[in-house]
Amino acid sequence: MSRINGNGTPESQRDPAQTRRIPTPGKATVLALGKAFPSQLIPQECLVEGYFRDTKCDDLSIKEKLERLCKTTTVKTRYTVMSKEILEKYPELATEGTPTIRQRLEIANPAVVEMAKEASLACIKEWGRPAQDITHIVYVTSSEIRLPGGDLYLASQLGLRNDVGRVMLYFLGCYGGVTGLRVAKDIAENNPGSRVLLTTSETTILGFRPPNKERPYDLVGAALFGDGAAAVIIGANPVKGQEYPFMELNYAVQQFLPGTHTVIDGKLTEEGINFKLGRDLPQKIEDNIEGFCKKLMGKANLKDFNELFWAVHPGGPAILNRLESTLKLTNEKLECSRRALMDYGNASSNTIFYVMDYMRGELKTGREEWGLALAFGPGITFEGVLVRCL
Repeated sequence: MSRINGNGTPESQRDPAQTRRIPTPGKATVLALGKAFPSQLIPQECLVEGYFRDTKCDDLSIKEKLERLCKTTTVKTRYTVMSKEILEKYPELATEGTPTIRQRLEIANPAVVEMAKEASLACIKEWGRPAQDITHIVYVTSSEIRLPGGDLYLASQLGLRNDVGRVMLYFLGCYGGVTGLRVAKDIAENNPGSRVLLTTSETTILGFRPPNKERPYDLVGAALFGDGAAAVIIGANPVKGQEYPFMELNYAVQQFLPGTHTVIDGKLTEEGINFKLGRDLPQKIEDNIEGFCKKLMGKANLKDFNELFWAVHPGGPAILNRLESTLKLTNEKLECSRRALMDYGNASSNTIFYVMDYMRGELKTGREEWGLALAFGPGITFEGVLVRCL
């Protein structure tokens, strides 16, 4: 079902010099990264015709609006679990007003775990150690609902130890990946010798529905969001000659903006998840981002935004543009975020790891030592980590 995209390298082929800086003793580091995607890849230029065919919508004004949105998102390609076969099996998904939460979960629950498994396997392969050496798992998703949760299914399918420590992070939305980094960092640093598998997996199945003029955000979602999974392994004090960290998680902060809980408003209904997105979201982020970044930078006595590298969750081009303008960043600083948005769309909690994957290639030049990993989501919640290139 999933197409693996990992960077597994046999230990014998690894370059011992790839870790250029010495990790800080006791600080969590990123030891490996893997990705996975559904098999169906959709070019953005093909989305509108397919979406209107699948939903049997013939409203030309809505179609023209979606065509405009598809151009402004800057997305070029996205992966999706949704397929012709699924719609043939569940035609009620394309029928307005039909209760379909049971059907959506029948599709989403196994799909997100399958993608999470494939991303985790790619990550473990790159790491180079046995899966049995994983001591904790942090599982992040806003796309499945069941008891037991996907963390247990994933641990079982990966063959992890039955005493592996499990943490579920459900329904955080776009900032969930960075929250996962913060939680994994705390676990790794407070449990000597631990190795934490952090997985994120998302699908848009719960939010798929026919276009409707009364729900304009559905069109934004159709033009912007994608499916996929990612996994990283986090641990402190890497084993020399066995583990090859590329990034250190130095300091983490979460912050919410009081009085903004309705700006991103999501509700689970009989028809799936309904979202409403306030037009003032980019402005709220712009108004508060500088102080938030300075709080993180202060831990390393950093002053100049342009001396850092930036791994920013690309919620959309407007957010990236506002951040770039407000902090007066040079053009290349958000290049990895823009590439991830272009290649995968906004894949919710996963996307920060697609950015980080592009970034580790860019950081091989060794120019910047310090950077920020940032994400924003419901709350409005800011999640950030001061990171160090190794």
